[in-house]
Amino acid sequence: MAVDLQAENAQLREELQQRDVLIQQLSEELFRLVKGNVAFLPNTSATSVREYEESLQILTEKITILEAQLLEVRGEVQEKERTIVSLRRKIHELSDRQKILEKTLADQPSIYRAKFAERMIPVKRKIELLQKENRQLHMELQSLSFCLASRHIGSPYQLPPVSSASLASRN
Repeated sequence: MAVDLQAENAQLREELQQRDVLIQQLSEELFRLVKGNVAFLPNTSATSVREYEESLQILTEKITILEAQLLEVRGEVQEKERTIVSLRRKIHELSDRQKILEKTLADQPSIYRAKFAERMIPVKRKIELLQKENRQLHMELQSLSFCLASRHIGSPYQLPPVSSASLASRN
């Protein structure tokens, strides 16, 4: 799109230059005619004066038309230049936004890791407390089992031995 605008802008500038050259040539021609350059003066006969006036009027009309076209083309060029400036500004804004979004996206994994690690701290503490409590209860259970076993050695009711694997599977 920007390439099309640049090409059209270049074409309009070229047309402007061509029209400026034509206007310059017409102005020089009129100046020579008005200044009285004998080589360019028409015959003084009535028909030649009339032809001269008609050609002068035609040239004046052409100049007026060319000046109007020149103003129109200049307006179009200015509008295209404003559009180009606006598009460049928009491209710059979007590029800045893209850089910000890319940086944010690149930072996401580290942010999520940090938040996850932060949330895991209370969970790890709870696990440590539960493991400590489990070891303590296991030791108490072994102590009670030992006490009961030593009191009732001749008793018909003996508790089965408790292994750490069976305790761990219950928790």
